[in-house]
Amino acid sequence: MAENKSNYTEDSIRSLDWKEHIRLRPGMYIGKLGDGSAQDDGIYVLVKEIIDNCIDEHVMGFGKQINISISEHRVEVRDYGRGIPLGKVVDCVSKINTGGKYDSKAFQKSVGLNGVGTKAVNALSTYFKVQSFRDGQTKFAEFNQGELLNESELEPTNQKNGTLIIFEPDDSIFKNYHFIPQYLDDQIWNYAFLNAGLTVNFNNVKYHSENGLLDLLQRKTNEEALRYPIVHLKGDDIELALTHSNQYGEEYYSFVNGQFTTQGGTHLQAFREALVKTVRDFYGKNYDATDVRASIVASVSVRVMEPVFESQTKTKLGSQAVGPDGPTMRVFVNDFVKKSLDDYLHKHADVAEALQKRILQSERERKEISGIKKLANERAKKANLHNKKLRDCRMHYNDVKAKNPEDTMIFITEGDSASGSITKSRDVQTQAVFSLRGKPLNCFNLTKKVVYENEEFNLLQHALNIEDGIDGLRYRKIVIATDADVDGMHIRLLLMTFFLQFFPDVVKNGHLFILETPLFRVRNKKETIYCYSEAEKQKATNKLGAKAEVTRFKGLGEISPNEFGDFIGENIRLEPVILQKQTSIEQLLTFYMGKNTPNRQNFIIDNLRVEKDVIDEIAS
Repeated sequence: MAENKSNYTEDSIRSLDWKEHIRLRPGMYIGKLGDGSAQDDGIYVLVKEIIDNCIDEHVMGFGKQINISISEHRVEVRDYGRGIPLGKVVDCVSKINTGGKYDSKAFQKSVGLNGVGTKAVNALSTYFKVQSFRDGQTKFAEFNQGELLNESELEPTNQKNGTLIIFEPDDSIFKNYHFIPQYLDDQIWNYAFLNAGLTVNFNNVKYHSENGLLDLLQRKTNEEALRYPIVHLKGDDIELALTHSNQYGEEYYSFVNGQFTTQGGTHLQAFREALVKTVRDFYGKNYDATDVRASIVASVSVRVMEPVFESQTKTKLGSQAVGPDGPTMRVFVNDFVKKSLDDYLHKHADVAEALQKRILQSERERKEISGIKKLANERAKKANLHNKKLRDCRMHYNDVKAKNPEDTMIFITEGDSASGSITKSRDVQTQAVFSLRGKPLNCFNLTKKVVYENEEFNLLQHALNIEDGIDGLRYRKIVIATDADVDGMHIRLLLMTFFLQFFPDVVKNGHLFILETPLFRVRNKKETIYCYSEAEKQKATNKLGAKAEVTRFKGLGEISPNEFGDFIGENIRLEPVILQKQTSIEQLLTFYMGKNTPNRQNFIIDNLRVEKDVIDEIAS
């Protein structure tokens, strides 16, 4: 002990500079890292941090257009705002707490107030370029991992005022990363919806909205499934849109100062309370809050001064007040909803009638399953004491004290051999395993009563903690881990049907994934390569030579625990289950899981490809 004390000297104390700190602790600045398979992975946060600055310029009245180009590993963003002051081009992207938003008069309702975002992008990129165009002059600077490489002199230009940022994320930090087009599409549409009149050109496609949150809900819903037309209400610093559909659960899109708060916060909590209170007062009935909100699809956007978020990535609002001297968030939202929604329902009797019918239907459905729900929950409680189906992990997504909640995941497996391999090779801190017994029930067109009557479904919803919505979800990622054969694919479909039918918000909020496991192992005495496709196998065979040993994995149970550790660790490959904009859950499930056998047969016959066809394609 004495020796350790003597080694602890002034030389032991070290200060990190800004870029070292960001690269050492990137999670503090951009949340989790990830490879791009999840919507909130770090590479999308990098894109957001740059676009946020462009949006703030637009909100201040400078620049009605933003051009964005994103290729596999390169991002370019050009706005037409005022342009960074030319003497501060380097400082604005490389000095922490340097920016133009500390003067609250200039940026009263801005998103990026802390002067960190662009610097984080710079530090976490292998190439970063900033160029400002201002009043006929331009200047640029280039960086590598935050280190200045090149700084230009002032030069004349005939380009319009504004700022250009180009960056390439560092693949040593964002390992095996790739941008998923649907995620970028959603991200950019949100900017358009929240900034009426703004045009965003993304990879030569124009994004533009004139009707704000009304357009957003029209994009997110299927018009045929809505119980009444979308209600769209706007006030000073607040806008909301809402409707009810036929799906289970509650679906919300909440925003603060143009920032998509994926985890909600005080503004969303206030809206949910205000909605229930207003509805009860309007009908003069003390309806249960869950019945009022069941099947709701809504979006709420507020603009506040000096917003307080619960993290640097600004995904959850913590502000209790609208501004330093303004009302509380709860009072502000409640006053607006009480007046505007009440007025709307008085003026639109057809909407008021349809809303009440939806509430009464939810009430009947809740009461119908209350008896079976009670029994099922008692059974689940007993099973949870010794639940053989669940091998839990130590950290959970809904645990505020968890060190890495974003890393938590649960593998849903089939059979003992597969679950055994995963259980032996998993990270017990963040990875749980739920083992299915055979094929689950096809629950298409069944009511939620079946979730409680079917023991396996009931135990699964309790393991995930999603019975009353996804607010308490215990794992960030729900991973379906089945064999890549016909039976495994069938089980995938049945599980996806379960989530889409009863818990669609799990899918819509980006929590459901498919585990990709290698189909082949190609090896010689010096090297082993795992291949996830026929094309990768051909490439590996060419590399290792014709005498290389090729093993085809028929099921997960054939992969040893030692090997499996490579596929669910740092190099894990996950395919997100994404609902396209035009996808109707009802139509999707009817086609694939319903009884329209001739239509489905014809589709399979028309699209069938055998392994020989795939090999011929690769060869050609």
